[in-house]
This record gives sequence, structure tokens and C-alpha cells, in this order.
Amino acid sequence: FIITATSNAVNLTDGLDGLAIGCVGIAGLAIGLIAYLSGNEIFSRYLNIIYLPGNGELAVYCAALVGASLGFLWFNSYPAQVIMGDTGSLALGGAIGTLSILVKKEFLLPILGGIFFAESLSVIIQRYYFKYTKKRTGEGKRIFKMAPLHHHFELAGIPETKIVTRFYIVAVILAILTFATFKIR
Repeated sequence: FIITATSNAVNLTDGLDGLAIGCVGIAGLAIGLIAYLSGNEIFSRYLNIIYLPGNGELAVYCAALVGASLGFLWFNSYPAQVIMGDTGSLALGGAIGTLSILVKKEFLLPILGGIFFAESLSVIIQRYYFKYTKKRTGEGKRIFKMAPLHHHFELAGIPETKIVTRFYIVAVILAILTFATFKIR
């Protein structure tokens, strides 16, 4: 469930130039740091977290993921020269979901991937509210101007680059919040 949900959430987020790959890079960096700390016996004992032998290799994978994200972001930022598409976004979402399971921090994923979570939630809310109002009144009504959430802000007149930058800021804040709740088991 976690892998499928994260994979689809990243796919829904991939609608503006650089949005999904930047958020994946931020989440990958945070998971990489978690993998390194939990894979190091000294740090895990000092932080009083579960020691997971072999997680150092996951930190290397996360570093490669972040490096690839930065390289792709160079060409995917506004105006995009290269587009990720479903194949890339589904694979990257699956990677983030799998990594969160492997570092045993699945419950922190809604915080760390809060952007992905909010985007998915906006689609779910929009869909069910539309169906509910259509059944009750005969005419479907919307909560958002358009779902996913980034398109709602776009239709509200906010420029694409400003939306992406603000989502990055929120993703960094959520990554910091994830580290604040890091010791939750």
C-alpha cells in the first residue's frame, strides 16, 4: 500500500516544471540522512534509535537519487526542456516509498512527503465532493478550482515558478519537521 500510494502521489505532483523532482530530491536527502544515522552503530546508540545494519548502502542509494534529481532538475526547471512523464514519476515515488519502508520510518512518510500527501488528498477530496454534490443536487460542485492542488493555485493567478518555489520551501520545512519527530517509533 505504501509503495503504491507514494508512487501515485508523486505522479499526481508531477504537473508543473520541476515540482515533483525537486520534492523527491528533498525527500531523498532526508531519507538518506535517516538511513545513514540508523545504519551507523555509534550514531544510533547516541540518538537512541533502532540500529539497522546495512542501511549505509541505502544512504549511498539516496545520495545517487539526490544527485540524479539535481541533474534532472537542471533541465526540468521552468521552462522545462525535458519532461519526466509517468514512467519517471511512478518509479521515483516507488523508490521513496520503498526507502521509507527499508529505514522503518513508514509512519513519517506523510510528514516527509507532505507535498505528495496534500496533492493526493486534494484529488480525493475534489472527486468525492463532486460526486456527493452531484448525487444530492444533480449538479457537481468543486472545492478547488482544479485538482491537484498546484493547479488550483495556478488557476488562482499565482505564477508557476512561485508555486514551485513555495512548495520547495514547504518540503524543506516538512523534512525538518520529520527530523524533529525522528525518534518516534
